[in-house]
Amino acid sequence: MSDRGLREALMMNWMDKRVIVIGVARQGLALGRYLAQHGAYVVMNDQKPADQLRGARDSLSDLGEETASRIEWVCGSHPLTLLDGADFVCPSGGVPLTLPLVQEAIRRGIPLTNDSQVFLEACPCLTIGITGSAGKTTTTSLVGKIAQVAVDTNTCTVFRKVWVGGNIGAPLLSMLEEMRENDLAVLELSSFQLELMTKSVNIACILNITPNHLDRHASMNEYLAAKRRILEIQTENDVAILGRDDPGAWGLSGEVIGRCALFGKEQPPAGVKGAFIQDDWLCLSDGYKPSQVLRVADIQLRGWHNVENILAACAISQAAGLPVSAMREAILAFTGVPHRLEWVNLWRGADWYNDSIATAPERVMAAIHSFDTPVDLVRPIVLLAGGRDKNLPWTELAELIHQRVKHLVLFGEAAEKIAAVVGVVTPGLQPDSIEICSSLEQAVKSAARLIEPGGIVLLSPGGTSFDEFRDFEERGEAFKRWVFNLSCM
Repeated sequence: MSDRGLREALMMNWMDKRVIVIGVARQGLALGRYLAQHGAYVVMNDQKPADQLRGARDSLSDLGEETASRIEWVCGSHPLTLLDGADFVCPSGGVPLTLPLVQEAIRRGIPLTNDSQVFLEACPCLTIGITGSAGKTTTTSLVGKIAQVAVDTNTCTVFRKVWVGGNIGAPLLSMLEEMRENDLAVLELSSFQLELMTKSVNIACILNITPNHLDRHASMNEYLAAKRRILEIQTENDVAILGRDDPGAWGLSGEVIGRCALFGKEQPPAGVKGAFIQDDWLCLSDGYKPSQVLRVADIQLRGWHNVENILAACAISQAAGLPVSAMREAILAFTGVPHRLEWVNLWRGADWYNDSIATAPERVMAAIHSFDTPVDLVRPIVLLAGGRDKNLPWTELAELIHQRVKHLVLFGEAAEKIAAVVGVVTPGLQPDSIEICSSLEQAVKSAARLIEPGGIVLLSPGGTSFDEFRDFEERGEAFKRWVFNLSCM
């Protein structure tokens, strides 16, 4: 069967179906385009008024007249009348399932789906899906780079082309027509995407599970259920890869349906494949004997959490049949992803780091622990934290701040809450000062007054960006711009 024939056999027939797409950001637009191109009547619905969605509408202006006529726009509200005659409802990732329109769809028995589900139903090639509370983008990006090295160097002739997307980059649904049976698709999958999915990936990895997104999920159990979904809907022919050292991920080992592989500090038990550390080497096990990939000291990224991400990437690559030579080459060249402990500048003798991706207190702790080397332990840290709270606990981070942070600069909606948990400045106990600022820009200026030569300025907010910025990327870019502007002071 041809690639096109395989794809058509796999995909659902959308012809003349009425589909409501809720949320017209990146994922919603890709889904609306795809559905209209495949014959569906699509209602693009968003709470924003029409004048704020001109850019979104313009992005679909290249569709032909017949296809464009299949798209209707309803802006400014979510009227329940949209559900009259609807065959499917597709909430985008940022749309909570508690939205009255979604709840009414459930009450009426209208099926829910999303762009990732539609993609997996029609994807003709091997798929890898990576999820977890932290490290998804780094791990997904690295797996993509390992696979690309293997393709470029002809050390793996199994795959023709590598596609990376999902919750990062462009939605892979927009590239589906170009994919072939001998390609490889690597997806980052969030809990928001997983909670609706009924088809999983061929190789699934759960990096870790810690409290996150509790502003969206009603409870930790609900959040866990969404992550567990990636395992529950696999088949016995699939592979599941779990973080062995993380209680949340390892606690789902009983849910594995197919083969299981592991990553962590210790070598997997006999008969189980995976990645581990042995004598300061990152190693792989074929189930019985180890083989060395590279020295841990050769990894370019800071922090044990990034070593874990790289272990996961190796275990995933092994499951996909990618060669060790490609893993080694890609890891040695990999310097990370923007906004993830990204070194920005050396100014007035201090290193400034952008960790805007850290939207949970635990991720801030991982960033601080990245400076646990003997050299770094004596360096004073100025921590910029804040943003919008996600109903997560701050107590453990507060304890670490008392141990490692010399100056705490807070900003955003969560500033007062964090300050209350940390407590008042106490002689003989860090931090030496706590400042509350009206904005991130003001926080950067405050940090500039507090730094010392040899110190570290770390933007690692612990909260989301939505109180001041569109997303964590915009926040990180603004931070970098303001840091570079300090040179003009």
